[in-house]
Amino acid sequence: MARPFKRRHICCLPECQSFRSCDKRENDSQIVMTVDEYECIRLMDYEHMTQEECAKRMKVARTTVQSIYETARYKLAAFLVDGSPLLISGGHYEVCEAETGSCGCSCPREGRNPSFSQGSNDQQ
Repeated sequence: MARPFKRRHICCLPECQSFRSCDKRENDSQIVMTVDEYECIRLMDYEHMTQEECAKRMKVARTTVQSIYETARYKLAAFLVDGSPLLISGGHYEVCEAETGSCGCSCPREGRNPSFSQGSNDQQ
């Protein structure tokens, strides 16, 4: 029996969830980055956290963060190099329950209005 996925803790959903190249290519396949991959990129590259700090924030093992980060960076690089459309959607996550950044993890939720629901957050 396979081990169940542990939900990753996400402070906030991305404001923008789809990106396209200026060179609109109709035949390009879409790259799908999961919400937890986005959060890993946000924490490590935007917030300048270490893998260990990111793991604590996301409530997973450091090796899990390392794996998520590697996959996310590959997808981001493919988007930049190939110009394929990028969609941020799905994954195994739970969103912070604090209403306005009072969750104790200094998340940037205050003033944000996420535009997609968390109803189907168990996709891979």
